[in-house]
Amino acid sequence: MVGSFRELTVYKKAFRLAMEIFEITKKFPAEEKYELVDQLRRSSRAVCRAIGEGYRKRQYPKHFSSKMSDADMENTETQVSLDFAEACKYISNEEYNELRNKSEEVGRMLNHMVENPEKYRPKH
Repeated sequence: MVGSFRELTVYKKAFRLAMEIFEITKKFPAEEKYELVDQLRRSSRAVCRAIGEGYRKRQYPKHFSSKMSDADMENTETQVSLDFAEACKYISNEEYNELRNKSEEVGRMLNHMVENPEKYRPKH
């Protein structure tokens, strides 16, 4: 069993995605700084926060599933914001597809955690 949330593959992937989003949003227009940039950064980072919080609650399957569901919700918010970023031409179609695919992979992993909380319970 993984000892720290930082060792979870889903956390590592979500963290890398949040950092990629941070870098790519640096080139967005200034008028988006307090709207789309903030939203993308906030939601992508919130995925990581919820994973960390949920992992600490893994001895309580319902709480764990709830937090992983929160992480998945934030991940979906990130995807919606990426849709807008592509539609506004702030990112290329290739960048969009790459980021969306990574986000969808994180979503599949989170969904597995929601549906199988017992697999993440600490061993006593």
